[in-house]
This record gives sequence, structure tokens and C-alpha cells, in this order.
Amino acid sequence: MRISEEYSEIQTDLIEVKSAIYIGDFAIRITFNDGINKLVDFKAFLESSSHPSIRKYLDESKFEKFDIVDGNLNWNDYDLIFPIYDLYQGRI
Repeated sequence: MRISEEYSEIQTDLIEVKSAIYIGDFAIRITFNDGINKLVDFKAFLESSSHPSIRKYLDESKFEKFDIVDGNLNWNDYDLIFPIYDLYQGRI
């Protein structure tokens, strides 16, 4: 019996957040490492949540204090984080 495997040269690049700027009213302009820019509005998500650990970010002074960690937006040491694919699609 002969076992063979084929390997392709397809390279899968990971999408990462390169930069992010808080615009105001819970919207963030995000630039990804492939040059794509998205304006993501987080307000509806925050307002619709009933969980206190999410609703606390309706305080803009807390919401605007995010960092970029490992190519993703991160609030307060992973207290709030979103899938990069959703950010890349411009929706939460």
C-alpha cells in the first residue's frame, strides 16, 4: 500500500488589526494588515446586551480604552474582545 500526500503552496495570511482609532459614539475606525479599513459601530451590541460585564462599556471613558493585542482589539485584559472575522466584515 502506498500513501501519498500533496502539499500546496497556498499561503494563508492571517488577518490582524494593524491600527484602530476611536471615532466617537462607540464607533472605531479599524485598519487591517491587508490595508482594508472598516468603521465598526459597537453601540447597538453594547445597548442590546443585558450582561453587566458588557454593559459597563456603555461608559465611553471605558470603551475608548482598548488596546491592540495579538492583532485584535482588546479591552481590559480580554474582558471584552470580538472575533477578528466579524470586525473585518464591519459588523458586531
